[in-house]
Amino acid sequence: MFEKILIANRGEIACRVIKSAKKMGIKTVAIYSDADEDAMHVQMADEAVHIGPPPATQSYLQGDRIIEICKETGAEAVHPGYGFLSENAAFCKALEQAGIVFIGPPPGAIEAMGDKIESKKFALEAKVSTVPGHMGVIEDANEAVEVAREIGFPVMIKASAGGGGKGMRIAWDEAEAAEGFERAKSEAKSSFGDDRCFIEKFVVGPRHIEIQVLADKHGNAIYLNERECSIQRRNQKVIEEAPSAFLDPATRKAMGEQAVALAKAVGYHSAGTVEFIVDKDKNFYFLEMNTRLQVEHPVTELITGVDLVEQMIHIAYGEPLAMAQEDVKINGWAVEARIYAEDPLRNFLPSIGRLVDYRPPLEGTADGLTVRNDTGVEAGSEITMFYDPMIAKLCTHGPDRISAIDHMSRALDAFIIDGIEHNIPFLTALMEHPKWRSGDITTGFIAEEYPDGFEGGQWDAETELALACVAASMELVMHDRLHRFKDKRKLDSMQMHEHWIAVFDKHKRIPIRYRGGNPTTPIDMDLALPDGHVTSVLSDWAPGWKLWCGVVGGKELIVQVRRGLNSYILTHKGVQQEVKVMRPHVAELEAILPKRVAPDTSHLLLCPMPGLVVSIAVKEGQKVQAGEALATVEAMKMENVLRAERDLVVSEILVSAGDSLAVDTVMMEFASTNSDAA
Repeated sequence: MFEKILIANRGEIACRVIKSAKKMGIKTVAIYSDADEDAMHVQMADEAVHIGPPPATQSYLQGDRIIEICKETGAEAVHPGYGFLSENAAFCKALEQAGIVFIGPPPGAIEAMGDKIESKKFALEAKVSTVPGHMGVIEDANEAVEVAREIGFPVMIKASAGGGGKGMRIAWDEAEAAEGFERAKSEAKSSFGDDRCFIEKFVVGPRHIEIQVLADKHGNAIYLNERECSIQRRNQKVIEEAPSAFLDPATRKAMGEQAVALAKAVGYHSAGTVEFIVDKDKNFYFLEMNTRLQVEHPVTELITGVDLVEQMIHIAYGEPLAMAQEDVKINGWAVEARIYAEDPLRNFLPSIGRLVDYRPPLEGTADGLTVRNDTGVEAGSEITMFYDPMIAKLCTHGPDRISAIDHMSRALDAFIIDGIEHNIPFLTALMEHPKWRSGDITTGFIAEEYPDGFEGGQWDAETELALACVAASMELVMHDRLHRFKDKRKLDSMQMHEHWIAVFDKHKRIPIRYRGGNPTTPIDMDLALPDGHVTSVLSDWAPGWKLWCGVVGGKELIVQVRRGLNSYILTHKGVQQEVKVMRPHVAELEAILPKRVAPDTSHLLLCPMPGLVVSIAVKEGQKVQAGEALATVEAMKMENVLRAERDLVVSEILVSAGDSLAVDTVMMEFASTNSDAA
């Protein structure tokens, strides 16, 4: 077996590979950019070598320098993770020439499957079911419109070298085909250095289901069942699960056998994934083959018990597969939620900065339920604009689908992240969504269920009552603590009063009566609700804790707690509200206090995310109609077109192409017109 390997990656996946290597007794070498000097993968590896400045083109994509580091450190093999050089055939060949093993497929398979145009031609020859489309390279927007018209709308425009949702656009008419082609071409050039695009028929209402394959260098290949990845936003996966609630054994077998046939036909070895789109009648069509480890591989590991990274290393060393197809089973259900540094309440715009606090739920298995958190960050880590915004991949496993989903919901409730915005509120809302829970999903789920974006959820009446009790229990603990101060000014200043009001930030008021019990830690008290019903509250919460775990009226609750100004900011089930607990006469006075009004920014275009100005589409003095493009801003390799929300006149442009902007930077001002500004 290898004695030392280099991980040509960063973040979560680098940490993941290091864990398996350590388990196998293999020493590891990490590489890091200036931005990752203190990163977790650097700390975990046996050795770490600096490779360059933060931009990936000057660091993690420097194949020649990686080979030099292998020679300097004695690393015998390279695991590329995913992204960066993981599907770069030239890098793979260069490693071979240097006598270094690539822990992945052979260059020929990467070349055949890595180019979406060529891979579809190859799949057709291998008799794999494919989506109708135009497999040639599209030269310009006019040709894109013509080809789309011939195929029939809607169509999908894709970067030939694309992946991760970049360089992809759906077009429903000729105008969208022209603009989508330009955007896809630009993103492809920026992300992959290859702006070739092709067009295929967009299957309406499809599911995205992929097959995990393993193949060795001795002609053996198997499939490890499927993963469903239909919950996507802008073609980027958000939630994955294994197995799929949609497939029956016959369809699973047919898809698996086609995936294995394709892998064998291309001379594949290592772990790989064959992606399909599946229509409502369970007809499936080849989408692409990812010749690398997938981001969502943990759910397959959880239901099969197979360590895919370990298998990749064994295969790269030349060992035959230690398992046959009949050895692959499905044990329970697994769900993965991708936790991103993005603000779901601002249309999922990227959020960068330092993780002031980072406390994932406890990993491990208890009562047949498992929590796994694959991450590359810790408290104090920096989320930068240079790399993917993923913070972690939270996974849960249970005996069935609903138990895995419910466990995910609890784990998300217990996941504390402070310092940046993140998508946990959205993920938690998804776990409670009836269509998701029923398994009735397609790749259009998020767009259809949240057409105006995510505006946050709401607590039902029962949950509001329970959380009013949670807030009241904390306030009573605080009052009891103050009551015990020997130097309090009045003997009755902090006595344990009976009547209280829980005031929610949406102005709902819930009266609560303290009926006695222990207001210290652990909390064990009785509270009376508006209908007179007395409920018990039990918890070990203590002042300063950010997580309230306990039981209210016999129901277990996990609530995140942050102190506001004389209030508690509670987060539960993806919903956050501020709750003030006060005496009734104080609540009456608070109700008549004037409320702060937000400033009017309707005459300004504010940059909605930290990013780079790609282009300005208007000029000063220009009249623009609602929906027209104003500017394009790139954030984390994705281009975002900023459009006018209504008819307007541009009075002043304050930024230029190439400028790096912080969130809410004023980009343009609009003159007063009869209609509102953008």
